[in-house]
Amino acid sequence: VQLQASGGGLVQAGGSLRLSCVASGMTFSRYGMGWYRRAAGSQRELVATISSGGSTFVADSVKGRFAISRDTAKNTMYLQMNSLQPDDTAVYFCNTREYRGVQTINYWGQGTLVTVSS
Repeated sequence: VQLQASGGGLVQAGGSLRLSCVASGMTFSRYGMGWYRRAAGSQRELVATISSGGSTFVADSVKGRFAISRDTAKNTMYLQMNSLQPDDTAVYFCNTREYRGVQTINYWGQGTLVTVSS
């Protein structure tokens, strides 16, 4: 399984970005996916998840501003980020996982940096 995240960059407060995560080496439609972020000096934080069936969860900190989606035909997951604020500055990682009996295997993309200037 490989995950390739992209779409980060520098944006002013109030602006928008769309992150993409292209998956390979897996049957994309069968996997739940998620976005996490880690700001400097902070722990990794769950941002949003989307199940294999398309059910979504968005963290309270970004609810109403961020939206997660997936395109099975393109093996790609997205994170649309609107009304960005300086507190959203972080490295954003895409994630999926496999469950093998009692073992959980996490796969991570390389991360894409989002910087929001005030």
